[in-house]
Amino acid sequence: MNTDELYYSATDLLKSLVETPSTSREETAAADRIEQFITGTGRTAHRKNNNIWSIAPGYRPDRPTLLLNSHIDTVKPVSGWKREPFAATEEEGRIYGLGSNDAGASLVSLLHAFLWLSAKEQPYNLLFLASAEEEVSGKNGIESVWSELPPVHFAVVGEPTGMRPAIAEKGLMVLDCTVYGKSGHAARQEGDNAIYKAVKAVEAFRDFRFPEESDILGPVRLSVTLIQAGTQHNVIPDRCDFTVDVRTNERYSNAEALEILKKNIDCEITPRSLRLNSSHIDREHPFVRRAVLLGLEPFGSPTLSDQALIPVTSVKIGPGDSARSHTADEYIETEEIREGIELYIKLLDNLNIG
Repeated sequence: MNTDELYYSATDLLKSLVETPSTSREETAAADRIEQFITGTGRTAHRKNNNIWSIAPGYRPDRPTLLLNSHIDTVKPVSGWKREPFAATEEEGRIYGLGSNDAGASLVSLLHAFLWLSAKEQPYNLLFLASAEEEVSGKNGIESVWSELPPVHFAVVGEPTGMRPAIAEKGLMVLDCTVYGKSGHAARQEGDNAIYKAVKAVEAFRDFRFPEESDILGPVRLSVTLIQAGTQHNVIPDRCDFTVDVRTNERYSNAEALEILKKNIDCEITPRSLRLNSSHIDREHPFVRRAVLLGLEPFGSPTLSDQALIPVTSVKIGPGDSARSHTADEYIETEEIREGIELYIKLLDNLNIG
């Protein structure tokens, strides 16, 4: 297939996917569509839950394996849509629809780059994976199939970055925190008010600075986002609970950041998960060097993706704009799909990944 044929096929597939609702944990029909498309090209599709993958012909265990990955699930449509979110409306060079930008365009562009790259000899094994539950970091997503894939050496994750390579991505850790006091009658000023005690802990989170900042991701960000205490107006609360959103940089694993916070902030701290770590790739990696030669500017991404669950070196790059994600009347420019396919091929064709 030439690039025009790849572009038209990718655009048709994207429209079909937009018109197939696939909110997180409800991706079965969209996974069926991807599976049918892959088998329709004469390639073998493998499936577990709603994750679909295909290994390019000519796999050799003595070569490194390159993974091309993007996700098929979407968030639920917000209330502000003026168009039908599942209609794939095409207007003035744009395709409107839920998931068109995040991350349908990346998915179909990577899949069609996979078809082109796998049609010729490459210095690596090639693997394509359409993963589920990315928007909720679900246990039945990429994590559930990783052990069933061939050993992966390097991964390209498709997300809307304007085809700029995100060479680092912040991690996420959500902390449930508790401060205890002693209940009493408010009229008699009895007890030990947990809210007043929690103020100090909240301020400590606000003011705390991790010593190591990243030159591309900046500092670790701490944000207190929820707080709850008390049962009624005349009872001094004996407990105050609050939630902290922590965005780690590549200088710290989530486990390391947690231990530092426990040593420096006086409250009970319980992480919901340590799974979603920050990721980064060296600027001297062959992929990054080729991207720079093609005029693509590396940057650090504040948003989370399946990179957080990929335990090998990876880079995030794809057509579209992250600012359109999760918004009403989400869209992708059709020329962004063409550019995505062409740049993926230029970036990966005959690339030595080590």
